[in-house]
Amino acid sequence: MSIINITKAEYVGNLSVKLSFNDETEKIINVGDFLKRNPHPQTDKYLIETNFEKFKIEDGNIVWGENADLIFPVHELPQGNIK
Repeated sequence: MSIINITKAEYVGNLSVKLSFNDETEKIINVGDFLKRNPHPQTDKYLIETNFEKFKIEDGNIVWGENADLIFPVHELPQGNIK
Protein backbone atom coordinates (compact mmCIF):
# COMPACT_ATOMS: atom_id res chain seq x y z
CA MET A 1 0.00 0.00 0.00
CA SER A 2 1.41 3.38 -0.98
CA ILE A 3 1.33 6.47 1.19
CA ILE A 4 -1.29 9.04 0.17
CA ASN A 5 -0.09 12.64 -0.03
CA ILE A 6 -1.70 15.85 -1.15
CA THR A 7 0.15 17.36 -4.08
CA LYS A 8 -2.05 20.42 -4.67
CA ALA A 9 -4.82 22.28 -2.86
CA GLU A 10 -7.05 24.95 -4.36
CA TYR A 11 -9.68 27.03 -2.60
CA VAL A 12 -13.00 26.64 -4.43
CA GLY A 13 -15.25 28.79 -2.20
CA ASN A 14 -17.73 28.15 0.59
CA LEU A 15 -14.94 26.93 2.92
CA SER A 16 -14.16 24.07 0.52
CA VAL A 17 -10.90 22.95 -1.04
CA LYS A 18 -10.14 20.86 -4.08
CA LEU A 19 -7.38 18.43 -3.20
CA SER A 20 -5.16 16.60 -5.67
CA PHE A 21 -3.40 13.48 -4.44
CA ASN A 22 -0.26 11.67 -5.53
CA ASP A 23 -2.38 8.78 -6.85
CA GLU A 24 -3.83 11.24 -9.41
CA THR A 25 -7.26 11.44 -7.73
CA GLU A 26 -9.01 14.67 -6.77
CA LYS A 27 -11.65 15.43 -4.16
CA ILE A 28 -13.53 18.54 -3.07
CA ILE A 29 -13.78 18.69 0.72
CA ASN A 30 -16.09 21.10 2.56
CA VAL A 31 -14.10 21.86 5.69
CA GLY A 32 -16.66 24.46 6.77
CA ASP A 33 -19.16 21.72 7.61
CA PHE A 34 -16.63 20.11 9.95
CA LEU A 35 -15.78 23.44 11.60
CA LYS A 36 -19.45 24.24 12.22
CA ARG A 37 -20.11 20.79 13.73
CA ASN A 38 -17.00 20.96 15.93
CA PRO A 39 -16.60 24.48 17.32
CA HIS A 40 -13.31 25.14 19.08
CA PRO A 41 -11.63 28.44 20.04
CA GLN A 42 -8.42 27.44 18.23
CA THR A 43 -10.12 26.68 14.90
CA ASP A 44 -13.24 28.89 14.85
CA LYS A 45 -11.19 31.64 13.19
CA TYR A 46 -11.05 29.48 10.03
CA LEU A 47 -14.79 29.96 9.55
CA ILE A 48 -13.76 33.43 8.33
CA GLU A 49 -12.99 33.04 4.64
CA THR A 50 -9.89 35.26 4.62
CA ASN A 51 -8.34 33.09 7.37
CA PHE A 52 -9.47 29.84 5.77
CA GLU A 53 -7.79 30.67 2.46
CA LYS A 54 -4.36 30.76 4.12
CA PHE A 55 -3.83 26.99 4.12
CA LYS A 56 -0.62 25.38 2.92
CA ILE A 57 0.72 21.95 2.02
CA GLU A 58 3.26 20.56 4.51
CA ASP A 59 4.65 17.05 4.32
CA GLY A 60 1.86 15.97 1.97
CA ASN A 61 -0.96 17.30 4.14
CA ILE A 62 -3.10 20.44 4.18
CA VAL A 63 -2.68 22.58 7.29
CA TRP A 64 -3.90 25.90 8.64
CA GLY A 65 -1.91 28.10 11.01
CA GLU A 66 1.75 28.30 11.92
CA ASN A 67 1.52 25.42 14.39
CA ALA A 68 -0.95 23.29 12.44
CA ASP A 69 -3.99 24.73 14.24
CA LEU A 70 -6.11 22.66 11.88
CA ILE A 71 -5.02 19.47 10.15
CA PHE A 72 -6.81 16.29 9.05
CA PRO A 73 -5.56 12.70 8.71
CA VAL A 74 -4.56 12.69 5.05
CA HIS A 75 -5.60 9.05 4.55
CA GLU A 76 -9.25 10.04 5.28
CA LEU A 77 -9.40 12.92 2.81
CA PRO A 78 -9.67 11.00 -0.51
CA GLN A 79 -12.98 9.58 0.69
CA GLY A 80 -14.15 12.94 2.08
CA ASN A 81 -14.33 11.53 5.60
CA ILE A 82 -13.46 14.37 7.91
CA LYS A 83 -14.94 13.92 11.36
